[in-house]
Amino acid sequence: MFIGIDWGGTKMEVIALDRDGSTRARHRIPTPTSGYDACISAVQELVAAAEQSAGEAGSIGIGIPGSPNPRTGIVRNSNAVLLNGRALGRDLEAALGRPVRLANDANCLAVSEAVDGAGKGEHVVFGIIVGTGHGGGLAIGSKVHAGYQGVAAEIGHYPLPWMTAEEYPGHKCWCGKHGCLDMYACGTGVELDYRTMTGRDRRGRDIIEDKRGGEPVATGVYNRFVDRLARSLALLTNVVDPDVFVLGGGMSNVDEIYGELPERIEKYIFGDSFETPIRKAVHGDSSGVRGAAWLWKD
Repeated sequence: MFIGIDWGGTKMEVIALDRDGSTRARHRIPTPTSGYDACISAVQELVAAAEQSAGEAGSIGIGIPGSPNPRTGIVRNSNAVLLNGRALGRDLEAALGRPVRLANDANCLAVSEAVDGAGKGEHVVFGIIVGTGHGGGLAIGSKVHAGYQGVAAEIGHYPLPWMTAEEYPGHKCWCGKHGCLDMYACGTGVELDYRTMTGRDRRGRDIIEDKRGGEPVATGVYNRFVDRLARSLALLTNVVDPDVFVLGGGMSNVDEIYGELPERIEKYIFGDSFETPIRKAVHGDSSGVRGAAWLWKD
């Protein structure tokens, strides 16, 4: 049995999967707000609940915001700041009394969709979370490819490709740099663009509905979002050229983008055509927790 935990900013979720991918147990709790130790205890409780429901023990994989340094095990680059500087893997192994595998949550998306989702049967799967923020994950042979530094596919924090004069130098990102993709090709980016154009706050889902109704400002915001996402996919094609792109997160549910992205990407890639499939994640919001479980699928 494979146990996966999705460690999110607002909720923690556990799933227990059989080898065929069927669900044996599933539980969800709010992420504790009282500190690091409380979160470790919450993981213990989730594992215990899953194993009690399923009636057996399992391997444990955990998807987190941020990533562990592959040589020190110390977590860095997490917007769940209480994880930064912590030897999370070692602390969890001590608490649970068994080995634990950790991976970035976007890498878990890529693994999930490579094993039995939209990328099943493909060798190189690039998963992209287009949600509140923008993150990437890379699975090769249905395994996480984290890279030598452990930061492969951290596309949210490279600059928006092919910036226009109006875009340069870019919004300041929470990471301290300017122009990061995480501030553009995501729900936050859509809302920020709308606020910049109008001086008003509006939720991303409402902006998309306004666009569908033909409202001019919302239409412009949407068109810039798709173009910015296309620039990123073009750059990834030039560098990685995966067998498939799989999109997850809230903005991946905007169905119009799948018909519009290929033509836009073709304008930017260093090639004569763009044929790479772009698919919506089959497992949706469950991809992260399922991918964490599949970290042990050897």
